[in-house]
Amino acid sequence: MNFGFFNELTDQYLQTDQGQGVFLAGVVLGYIAKCQVGSEKDIKNSPLFKQIQFGRMDMKGLRRQMARVPQLLAAYDGVKPSHLVSALAAETGKKILSGNGTDLGIEGNFAFTVGFMNANEYFWKIFRKEKEDEGDVI
Repeated sequence: MNFGFFNELTDQYLQTDQGQGVFLAGVVLGYIAKCQVGSEKDIKNSPLFKQIQFGRMDMKGLRRQMARVPQLLAAYDGVKPSHLVSALAAETGKKILSGNGTDLGIEGNFAFTVGFMNANEYFWKIFRKEKEDEGDVI
């Protein structure tokens, strides 16, 4: 997994384990929600989207949603590649547990929402292969 993009972001919250975990939780849940609607482009029609309280999420609610990931992966065959989603969810959980456990507040809710709304982009950034040595490329 490639988390190098966090180095490019200057937000102090995203430089903490908890901040990264909250952001990645948004990516995981947003990717699953996108997969729930399939080819339909409107993510607001996904069942998961309707269950999230954007802007009012607290740590308990976030943990509750993340605890449901294995169940969501089993219930929706359209979540592909599910093994990568599962691996990212596991890493997300580690980061959240490594954090200081404070409530999300404005910073956490914002980080979660940005991750959720840009889930597809960040999901594939995380799992892209590192570029080959470009020394020979002209």
